[in-house]
Amino acid sequence: MRYENIKSVILTILVLVSILLTWNLWTYQPNYDTIENRPFVESVTLSDAKEIDKIIRPDRILYHMKNEHYGTNNTQKLDAVIKELTKWTFFDVKNYTEKVENIDDLIHLTGNAEIIFPGEVPIELYRRVLNIEGKKVPSFNFNRIIISVDNSGGENGIVYFVSTENQEVYISHISPANLSEFNRDFYKKAYQLPRYFAYKLSEETTLFLPESETEMLIYKFLPVTLNSEEFKEALFRDPSFVQKNTTGQIEEFTNDSSKMTVDSDSNILSYVNPTADDDYVEDSYELVKRSIDFVNEHGGWTDSYRYVYKNEYSAITTFRLYTDDGYPVFHDHGLSEITEVWGRNEISQYKRPNIALELPLTTEMQTVKRPSGHKALEFLKNQRNFKSELLEDMVLGYRMDRDSKDNRLIVLEPAWFYRYDGTWRQITMEDLGGLKHGLE
Repeated sequence: MRYENIKSVILTILVLVSILLTWNLWTYQPNYDTIENRPFVESVTLSDAKEIDKIIRPDRILYHMKNEHYGTNNTQKLDAVIKELTKWTFFDVKNYTEKVENIDDLIHLTGNAEIIFPGEVPIELYRRVLNIEGKKVPSFNFNRIIISVDNSGGENGIVYFVSTENQEVYISHISPANLSEFNRDFYKKAYQLPRYFAYKLSEETTLFLPESETEMLIYKFLPVTLNSEEFKEALFRDPSFVQKNTTGQIEEFTNDSSKMTVDSDSNILSYVNPTADDDYVEDSYELVKRSIDFVNEHGGWTDSYRYVYKNEYSAITTFRLYTDDGYPVFHDHGLSEITEVWGRNEISQYKRPNIALELPLTTEMQTVKRPSGHKALEFLKNQRNFKSELLEDMVLGYRMDRDSKDNRLIVLEPAWFYRYDGTWRQITMEDLGGLKHGLE
């Protein structure tokens, strides 16, 4: 009997242990450490992000006063004007195109201030800069803001948004107080600015060029080379799978679908993603916004770039380098531009400089004079086969090049530039004083 009792006790113990183990198994919860939720790729920023008003900026303003015209491209003066406009409320925005017989005449009426942008701007995007009232503001592009200063006798002030490219006009209104302040603070002081003259190219286009010579600076910079590895981290979806090969002055970064090439000789960085779906046309707003956001995401505004061009059908945007005093910078092979080509959901091509002009050599700066608009225009008109109807614009700007004495340095030299049949070209000082090849 004793042996049977012992077996019963052992069996009971085993059953109880089994029940206890089963209970623990069912109710056990492991004490896992919290894992930080990190992005797959650490974000990379080469420079600071910039707001819309620092990228989409006018590059000239003209004041039309009776038979005289005054204007400037000075960055500080233009910033002051835009700052004033940001205080206004624009309301009752409507399409006014059918009520205008000649848009060029409307723009240049006596009593108008003409704010000129280098590219067509989507109004939806510029609403981040201006306070435009109304939930259903029409969708349109513009490259001119026209303030009708002489309309001070009306109930409200009038401001036009004009697209000279699409030949469209939209009218808006502001308070009379806003118009009165602009008249007092800007328009009536315009005679202090350089004087311009008008040259009628066609029924649709009038050029305004400086009457006199213009003093400008020759700049020299010791450029800073941007880090290729940081661009790799920023542009590729998974940088850990990117392979690098170096041949001479060229670095190549590739994965199974994309390629980034950095040419240290030309200082051009080019990224190509051939798998991006390019059979897609998006609206102006999305194209320009996406292009600005893309560069902001990796801090790619390493110099003073401004939006200058878009093409919705090709999904292309261009941003150009400007000097601090407000002049555009041109280069034969795109060293002064950032260009983007977009697919449906991702970047297809990205081309830009891999240098930044961070180190100006102030002791090397020189003041020079560039000829008047009369002299530059006269040169063009005397060229064989020149057709004035193909001339679209003329500006003073800077040609970017390597210093002939020290190849490490970048020189910005002032010159006249003109856009002819869609292409920017240069008039050299030798021409004004035969034609050096136009900018490609």
